[in-house]
Amino acid sequence: MKKTNYVRNAIALLLICVIAGTALAQRGPGRGKGPGRGHGRAGVGQGQGNGHSQAHDRDHADFRYLLTNHQKIRRDVQLLPNGVKTLTESDDPQVAAKIREHVYWMKERVEQVQPIRMRDPLFAELFRHAKQIKMVTENTPKGVRVIETSEDPYVVNLIQQHAKTVSEFVKRGFPEAMKNHPVPTSANESAPLEYKHPSIKEYGKVVQLPNAAQQPREQSKICVDLTKGGPADKLNPSIEKVARFVNIYQGAGKEPAAAQIAVVLHGDATLCALNDDAYAERFDTKSNPNLDCLHELHEAGVQIYVCGQSLVGKGGKPDQVVVFTDVAVSALTSLVNLQADGYGYVPLK
Repeated sequence: MKKTNYVRNAIALLLICVIAGTALAQRGPGRGKGPGRGHGRAGVGQGQGNGHSQAHDRDHADFRYLLTNHQKIRRDVQLLPNGVKTLTESDDPQVAAKIREHVYWMKERVEQVQPIRMRDPLFAELFRHAKQIKMVTENTPKGVRVIETSEDPYVVNLIQQHAKTVSEFVKRGFPEAMKNHPVPTSANESAPLEYKHPSIKEYGKVVQLPNAAQQPREQSKICVDLTKGGPADKLNPSIEKVARFVNIYQGAGKEPAAAQIAVVLHGDATLCALNDDAYAERFDTKSNPNLDCLHELHEAGVQIYVCGQSLVGKGGKPDQVVVFTDVAVSALTSLVNLQADGYGYVPLK
């Protein structure tokens, strides 16, 4: 009886090993992948589970290996009416094996919509349309042949642009991989970025970036510590930077965002707030070149404070300060009070 039970247990253990071995053999292209490749729906870019982390790390390692050995790779791209046909090969057996491995896992990422390289606009857009992409791969003795197609003309354009980008990876290596690659427009060109003045019309030009990270946040509070001076007969560049801050919150992001901005002038910037007569007498100029921009800031709701200690220390008087600017006891008290009121500190020195 004991002998019979022993035989049954041995047979059961053997079956378990066979099943486990079969499952592992089906997990990848069969070149030393090991466990934990990560096929779950979480995927790279969705931040869930250890499978995601392992898959990302290994794909990243594969990508770095191919970039390091890019001069050993040759690539041919044929444009098709509905996509591309590519042949990527190497005479180095190890590089050829890594090409096949990389393509295998990238095909799986597309099929399972597991994004990678999502900081690159072109790759992010391609994965947004992954469900509309069909990939057929064929291993060759020295690499892999891929046919990638779609029934959507826009996605076809993405596929073809991606194929050109991969060819640049092969040609240039890491320098190309460090670049962002734009999403093609209908004319296959990047849309031009134009400067604008959404709030302050003459100063602080900005470009609108509605899809950028860290958008202007509603009800932000900013305390600008401005100490930098400049030529007496020209606008202080740091004052114009404050105009740019206003324009950023009013029109550089996806939506305008209300912001409270306060500027504290001290150090070499103190006398920028003198009225025209006092400034002209002090610096032998016709007028104060800073007042127009400062007045625009005031009209846009920016609070402007001048350090009283610096003002007197530099030979000025409180009654010589332009009417729309307030004299504070000191820059120190202003900066401390504003930060206690929840203002974020931004130095311009």
